[in-house]
Formats: sequence, structure tokens, C-alpha cells
Amino acid sequence: MTVLEAIATGNPPLRRSQQYASSFMERVESLPEGLRQRIPKIYARSGIDYRFSCVEDYGREAQDFEFFSPDWSLQPAPTTGARNRKYREAVVPLAERVAREALDQAGLAPEEITHVIGVSCTGFFAPGLDIELVKRLGLRADTQRAMIGFMGCYAAFNALRVAHGFCQSRPDARVLVVCAELCTLHFQVDDSIENAVVNALFSDGAAAAVLAARPPEEVGGRLVYEDNHALLDDDSMDHMSWDIGDKGFLMGLSPRVPAVIARNLPAYLDTLLCRNGLELEDVEFWAIHPGGRAIVEKAQEVLALPDEAVHDSLEVLRLHGNMSSPTILFILKRFLDRHCAELAEGGAGLGPGVAMAFGPGLTLEGCLLRPVSG
Repeated sequence: MTVLEAIATGNPPLRRSQQYASSFMERVESLPEGLRQRIPKIYARSGIDYRFSCVEDYGREAQDFEFFSPDWSLQPAPTTGARNRKYREAVVPLAERVAREALDQAGLAPEEITHVIGVSCTGFFAPGLDIELVKRLGLRADTQRAMIGFMGCYAAFNALRVAHGFCQSRPDARVLVVCAELCTLHFQVDDSIENAVVNALFSDGAAAAVLAARPPEEVGGRLVYEDNHALLDDDSMDHMSWDIGDKGFLMGLSPRVPAVIARNLPAYLDTLLCRNGLELEDVEFWAIHPGGRAIVEKAQEVLALPDEAVHDSLEVLRLHGNMSSPTILFILKRFLDRHCAELAEGGAGLGPGVAMAFGPGLTLEGCLLRPVSG
């Protein structure tokens, strides 16, 4: 069985309120006045209270800027090369920190890890993040590695699927998954509402998970990765995109995304649950990726879920913003910690749970987790 052993999460040091972020963007002189006037409402409606960034300039006055030009035009914008250099500088220590914490929580020594899976879509370099983790954590030189890139918000599910495959193929598998995204490196200053919304949502963060192959007699009470499902919508390729431009990576985000998700969600869940002998009412916890507050609220409406079922998803959004791929692990950590705490107190822990995310394609990805009675 593939056991979810531990999850650790982390963010860059710079933490600012959403109100502060709004006031920062209102000061950008290269934005049209009409758009600047709309920024407070866009930010206030986001459902976000705080966000994190690796870009120290977001906490400075213009004369002290180092990433941006030192004035409130923010022009000329940093090049893709400059953004990628900052990415490499900031992502490696953040990824290392959450990876070490996950290994400590799982009670595993570095030499016990057999596989490393790195996940990121906000920068590139080689030798890559996977190799940096092997070196910095002191993993064995024969540790098998995989990198999952440019898949966006649902990429953690692809990593979990690969980790599950490793666990099913090797009885000694101990897999470290690390998702690390520095989305705020790629904020764009232009005159579109679409970019204003993107700038209001995204944040920086990282999360690491440890999964292990365990025989059934060792699994009692623990959460196991049971199944997964992917669904590609037939007609929404242009609704969400992520391209490389000369001045950073460029996101396309259509306001029609929540409606497309809602249209596909019932059939998606029917397939995942039915083949595992479950119905909607059997699901005891929901981890829904908060691509935005509207996405979670639309999923809640379509599935007729009570407010408490989406509380953790909205709380992660409120406290951290949308961090792309690590976000779902932030939510799952809340449930994993709750499950372990209940078991430690002699309780039954959580029942079956579904985790889901949505991204370019437009794609729905998710998995089924369940406890094993011991």
C-alpha cells in the first residue's frame, strides 16, 4: 500500500497583507488610472488576507528596489533571464527546508529515500531542483529522480501518481515529493483586467510529501493513496495558459474557468468514486484547490457541500493565496495532521477523502485517500 507518511509546508520570509499588496499596485504609475481605481475591489473580493513573495521589492519603497527599476513605473520590466536567476536563488533553499521537515516528520534518514520527484512551473535550470535536493539533503547517489514541470496548479497530482507508481513497483520505495513555486516573480504590469486578477491571486510557497510502500500489516489507521483520475475538457484549451515571454512567464486566465469546472465535476467524481465503491456522501473530507474563491464556491454549489467541507480550502487561500502546485499539499497537510491527532487520542481518524485541482487544458486532476482500519 502507498502510505502518505508526512507533509511539510513553507513560504518565503516576505509576508504582506492583501491590503498592502493592493496599495502597492495602486502606486504603479505605468498602469492606466482607470485600472488602478479598480484594484482595491479586485483585491478585496479575492478571499485572501495574506500572501508571500521571494521578491523583496514588494516590501520596499521604490528608491530601494533591486528586482524592479527604482521608481514606481516598474519599467523596464525585469527580463525572463533576471526572473529565472532570482528563481534559482530563492527556490533551492525553500525546497530544501520543506524537504528536511518532511523527512523529520516521517522519521526517515536521508539514505532511506529511494526516489525524488521535483515539481515546479515558475522557473528552469539544470542540473535541476531534483539534483540540488539529492546533494543538499545527502541522499544516495543512486536515488532515482523525476521532474514535473509546467503543469501548473494540478501538478502535485501528477507527482503523487508517479510516487504511487514507484511505491507499487518497489516494496522498499520511500518517495520524496517536493512542489516549489515562486509565482510572484512573474507578475506583469499591463493594462488588462486579466493580469490585475492574476496579480491579486498568486503567491509563493513550497510543500514536501513523503510516501512509502508498506505491507498491509504495517498500515493500520494510516491514510493511503487509493486511486486517481484525470479528465481533460473537450473545449477549453484557451481558458488557462502559461507561456514564456521576454519579460517573464505570461498567464492567461479566463473568467469562464469556474463554469467549465462545474460542468465537468459531477461526471469526474462519479467515475472516481464509483470504481472504488463509494458515493458522494461517503466522502468525509474535501481538499479542493482554491484557484480562486469563485472556483471553490462553484464546486461547493455543484456538489451541495456544507460550508465546513470547504473551510480548509478557503482558509489556505485566505492565509497564503494561490501558490499553484504546492497549494493542495497545504490543504492535505491540515487533514493529515487532524487525522494523526485523532488517532493519537484514541479516535477513529478521518474517513475517505477526495483531493482535486484544476489547471491548463482545462484539466481536472485528483485522487482518493482513505484510512486503513487497523
